[in-house]
Amino acid sequence: MTPIVPGIFETQDGSTRLLTSRCAGCGSHRFPRGSRCTNPDCLDKALLDDRLSGSGVLYSYTLQCYQPPDLFPMEQWAPYIIGIVEFPQGVRVMGMVRSVDPSALRIGMSLRTDVETLATTASGDALSTYVFVPSEGGAP
Repeated sequence: MTPIVPGIFETQDGSTRLLTSRCAGCGSHRFPRGSRCTNPDCLDKALLDDRLSGSGVLYSYTLQCYQPPDLFPMEQWAPYIIGIVEFPQGVRVMGMVRSVDPSALRIGMSLRTDVETLATTASGDALSTYVFVPSEGGAP
């Protein structure tokens, strides 16, 4: 499995977590990882590697009915949901929402981070990305 964007997520023991930076001074998180804190009120710009919790809540979403650019290959393309998930660390992350009918989506529902294969390279390697799927129960 090769992430389509290196260094953006990790999977351990069946759990997927997004990789972030956390400011040593103010504690704010940044996704994807960065080189300095972007909080204008922070005087300490040093960042530490960190991870988001495995789940958050649906903040907003839309149904995308166009094929993504070649940079983001999808072998079995079909309209898909893009959602913004708010994590307990105060970070909102955009990504595909899978394994749920669009009519079942509700703002505030619980989603967890997972991994999905988008395409397979000529050498047989799976290109993957993070996605959001309903958590157990899915209620806010």
